Amino acid sequence: MPDIPVELEGREPIRAWGRRVPDVVDFLVQNTHPGLIRLDGDTASGRAYMSEVGRARDGRGGLNYAIYHDRYQRTDDGWKFAERVYEVRYEDTSPLAGSPPCQAGDA
Repeated sequence: MPDIPVELEGREPIRAWGRRVPDVVDFLVQNTHPGLIRLDGDTASGRAYMSEVGRARDGRGGLNYAIYHDRYQRTDDGWKFAERVYEVRYEDTSPLAGSPPCQAGDA
């Protein structure tokens, strides 16, 4: 994720990153939009378009539009990611005007 910046390789570093997210993020909504996959034998490349809105626990919030650039490899267990690069194409760091809805019992 060059725009973050962080590079993760292997299952455990990716899982560890995911476990940290609730410690630093108040909320995050990611929406994936259809992209394109090109097959070439036992390899493939693709992209998926993302929109995200979220706020960190320190109050920073924002909206971004990004592209996942993917490479896939067919294995005996099916298709796996060989590489995934996250490229932010637009970012708006203006303070978010809204908030997540109240949960039952919060009011």
